[in-house]
Amino acid sequence: MLEIVEGSHAVAEAVKLCRPQVVSAYPITPQTHIVEALADMVANCQLDADYITVENELSALSACIGASAAGSRVYSATTSQGLALMFEVCFNAAGMRLPIVMTIANRALGAPLSIWNDQQDSISLRDSGWLQFYAEDNQEATDLHFIAYKVCEDHSVLLPAMVCFDGFILSHVYEPVDMLSQEDVDRYLPPFNPYQRLDAADPISFGMYATPDYYHEFRYEIDNAAKRAKEVIQKAGKEFGTMFGRDYSALVEGYRLDDAETAIVAMGSICGTIKDAIDEMRAEGRKVGLLKIRVFRPFPSEEIAQALSNVKRVAVLDKDISLGAKGAVAIEVRDALYGSVTPVKGYVLGLGGRDVRKKDIKEIVSLVEKGVGDQFFGLRRELL
Repeated sequence: MLEIVEGSHAVAEAVKLCRPQVVSAYPITPQTHIVEALADMVANCQLDADYITVENELSALSACIGASAAGSRVYSATTSQGLALMFEVCFNAAGMRLPIVMTIANRALGAPLSIWNDQQDSISLRDSGWLQFYAEDNQEATDLHFIAYKVCEDHSVLLPAMVCFDGFILSHVYEPVDMLSQEDVDRYLPPFNPYQRLDAADPISFGMYATPDYYHEFRYEIDNAAKRAKEVIQKAGKEFGTMFGRDYSALVEGYRLDDAETAIVAMGSICGTIKDAIDEMRAEGRKVGLLKIRVFRPFPSEEIAQALSNVKRVAVLDKDISLGAKGAVAIEVRDALYGSVTPVKGYVLGLGGRDVRKKDIKEIVSLVEKGVGDQFFGLRRELL
């Protein structure tokens, strides 16, 4: 059923339809509306779950780890400094192979303090072992939660996942969203079937101490599980498309890319602005296309290399910065195209919520056509 709904409330409704048994989260802007809505659902008996209130985000994810290890489907949400406080526990969740799903309402990290959007928070945990999905709009943000649970809980994967959508730009914006019914979701997402669980009658241990004789192999197995997730995501996304008409089988998605000479690569809500700018540039005769990355972990290197195999140049737009290097997405796209003669230029932009307009996209295309890149874009030089 099509509804005009705030992004955070659409996500909360999607989470409710996934039937989590335990929810634990600490409110933080701009994530708060999600967990407020879920708390109301639990209090009003609309969601049969335990809502665990905690003193901070580290405790929230720790509670999720305990509940997941005991065999419950669990959920959390956070952003920015809250995700940073979870840093230690994020690695624990992945290392213990617990299929936790967590929404990230992407927001800049301090200092200086900022409550506005960029993707630095989740990007900073790209090496933690969590799968990472990035949504362009609220429909995609809603649907990706169903897919995330289905993929995480697959016994060939068993890794946690972040479903990332841009704070305020999506979380607080009202958009049309086609909401599924409970019957629809129950047909798509089966009840949680834990691979193993804590049981006093049959005791096991999670996350034990590992000497150098064992630790190396643990990391290898997590890496293999993340790589296996690619096929599981494709299968789950295709099944979703067959059932509901929205196909998410592709880890990357092209827009007017078939005959493009210049390709823009980006993630998240900025892709909508890029598409509008591309339409205008196409009307001017400029052959520009977009490659949207929907799944950042596992990183779709082969799919990116294939999608960009025929373009003359690539501009990667990063709403993050690996300080002292480049934007994280640009670094990985370059690696995916290693051995190709196609030049890849990176542009760091939109940090701390700085607006990115269609005219900025057009200017970046002009820069990459001249071979100029690997820079902070849109700096206010009078402040430097």
